[in-house]
Amino acid sequence: MKYMFLIYSDPALEPTYGTPEFQTMMGGYFALNEKLKADGVMRGGEGLKGINTATSLKVRNGKIDVMDGPFAETKEHLGGYYIIEVADLDAALKYAAMVPSANHGTIEIRPLLDYNPAG
Repeated sequence: MKYMFLIYSDPALEPTYGTPEFQTMMGGYFALNEKLKADGVMRGGEGLKGINTATSLKVRNGKIDVMDGPFAETKEHLGGYYIIEVADLDAALKYAAMVPSANHGTIEIRPLLDYNPAG
């Protein structure tokens, strides 16, 4: 089954860019990438630019409304994602616990829908 890890964190709690703590966190991400690839479970993943670069769109009654930034009433922002393929939720949880941002943020684990099941 495929799972997506949505990586949320509060920028105020993240290590500051350029600090040794930031380098340590990024080293953890690089190590996780290699582990997921070595285990053959990685299907994709990327970091996202900051919310100040985001654009949101919605359509209501045929009218398109475009806004700067996300609509979020939370301190934690979506900063990136992984897509992995493993046997079950227990295996997904094992890998999600390895995401460095889990130490100061939240990792949401969501199964992906399979629109073309084998069978």
